[in-house]
Amino acid sequence: MRQVLLRFVDFKQNSLAQLQKQVIFLPSGSPRPLPFFATIDVEPGNVELRREDLKSVAVLTARLDGRDLGSAVQAIRQQVSRQITLPPGYTIVYGGAYAEQQSSFRELELILLTASMLVFAVLLFLFREWLIAVLVLFISVMGITGCLLGLFFAGIPLNVSSYTGIIMIVGIIAENAIFTVHQFYDSLRETGDVDTAIRYAIALRIRPKLMTAIGAILALSPLALGIGLGAQMQQPLAVAVIGGFLVALPMLLFVLPTGMRLIYHRRNAAQELAERG
Repeated sequence: MRQVLLRFVDFKQNSLAQLQKQVIFLPSGSPRPLPFFATIDVEPGNVELRREDLKSVAVLTARLDGRDLGSAVQAIRQQVSRQITLPPGYTIVYGGAYAEQQSSFRELELILLTASMLVFAVLLFLFREWLIAVLVLFISVMGITGCLLGLFFAGIPLNVSSYTGIIMIVGIIAENAIFTVHQFYDSLRETGDVDTAIRYAIALRIRPKLMTAIGAILALSPLALGIGLGAQMQQPLAVAVIGGFLVALPMLLFVLPTGMRLIYHRRNAAQELAERG
């Protein structure tokens, strides 16, 4: 007995009658229907019982084709909840690559939260100004929107690689903001004028910011475009970092100095009011 494996693309149209219509070509080129070579019968499969934690388990596996893992599992969840009613004592667990992906996402979320808290602690230690620390942390976190927008317009799902790029952007924006604020404090001690100190700090740091952003965007463009062997593996990270830099530049050049100006002008106004009172 010899087994012959036939594969059908459209599973819904697969049937015994469809199998009997299949044509096989002989070495001479003449066609013959499949029943010419063998008798086609339907036999029941072997029953296999699986147990986990002393409970019966039925495992269903599938492969993805043309869509990402997250949206596919979400669609499966909706169809299962709509069409299947489980009796008491039965549960459905989604495992495999999806479970590993969710576990990785939870770990990366914890890393992102820890990194943000550490950045905030470093800012408080350096400047001892909680409003400035909150402002810098806000700008760093807002850089994530650029990463998400870049992934959205590129049609790339959020995965472990793109999550790594998001964490990188938070650190890079915080680093650039720290240098700007430090330069602002140095200039403020010399001049005593808030507006002059802000203009000097931004003018002094604008070239390093532009060089960092433009250099990173140019270096990551081949990966973002998927050019080269194996570039698609790191494409989500490159797209996330480029999107983050595009949003980081206006945040560092406009939002950060505007926020510092509001903070110090309100503080000076409050001090003048207190002195007059």
